[in-house]
Amino acid sequence: MEQISRHPDDLTSDRPTSLIDLPLLAERCGVAKIWAKLENERPLGNFKSLGGAHAALWALATVTGHDDVPTFLARLPMPLPTLVCASDGNHGLAVAAVARRVGAPARIYLPAAVGGARAARIEAMGASIIRIAGTYDQAVAAAAAASDGVHTLLIADTTDDMNDPVVAKVMEGYGRIALEIRAQLRADGSAYPTHAFVQAGVGGLAAAMAEGLCPYEEGLCQLVTVEPQSAPCVERALRNGSPILVPGSLETSAEMLSCGLASAPAVASLLRYGAEPLLVDEGVIEQAVELLDLAGGPRSTPSGATGLAGLLHVSRDAEARVRLKLGRGSRILLVVTEGV
Repeated sequence: MEQISRHPDDLTSDRPTSLIDLPLLAERCGVAKIWAKLENERPLGNFKSLGGAHAALWALATVTGHDDVPTFLARLPMPLPTLVCASDGNHGLAVAAVARRVGAPARIYLPAAVGGARAARIEAMGASIIRIAGTYDQAVAAAAAASDGVHTLLIADTTDDMNDPVVAKVMEGYGRIALEIRAQLRADGSAYPTHAFVQAGVGGLAAAMAEGLCPYEEGLCQLVTVEPQSAPCVERALRNGSPILVPGSLETSAEMLSCGLASAPAVASLLRYGAEPLLVDEGVIEQAVELLDLAGGPRSTPSGATGLAGLLHVSRDAEARVRLKLGRGSRILLVVTEGV
């Protein structure tokens, strides 16, 4: 399946991404249905264009005194503040793309583990790269320290502040995925998912999915957060009742999920909707990438396929199947968060 090609400045496209049926995977996992939401079809090839772009445009409009984003885009005052953020790759790419679109400078803080290809995509947008000799969480701290809120504007996707307006806008942007899914299921006359297996970095996407899928009249949906065993920050937070820093290098093939401290507002949402945490090993993550492609899904990365890795793990574990009430009649939703 080919990834849809879109102009990188087309960050506010209203075209929904595909929601596809994967019957071969459903049979393999012993469930009734598996849907995959293909976020590789978004501008920039991943779901972060929803959150990072939405928040960056809102923050620029607000700091320059405009009532809304369309008014800001129509007038584009100059000079604009420098957009600053930390990233494992995709969030920084979205912020850099917004900066290029509006003519603002951008400075993206990347941890040491981010590969050269991801960094090169950000630099191709005209942004400056600051390499941090440490983890994603250290890059988050460096980006926050470099922002003054006026001349340098922090576009974070994680926070310990329950009322952080930028992070709220990031999660609001991700919420469009759930809105599209509900509309697509209604249009097809499909029954509602019983489970959603969603990969968790700092938790923002999973929380947006919980907010958008769990509280509505269509039916109950159990949200399962899926993380690599080596980077269990959301799992630790859900067990603890609040974010708690996971030490260490957090090394995993799922690079976009290499996070040590979950976002406080995301954790609060996940707790509110009864999310169940799940950890998976590297072997099943790599297998999920291969199986997704073979079963008719898009070519993705370990990060993009980690939700499927969680389902594979549970499908082979009798105790986990019982705990999560996963059976032959279960209907599963996955989010493929990025393309290759």
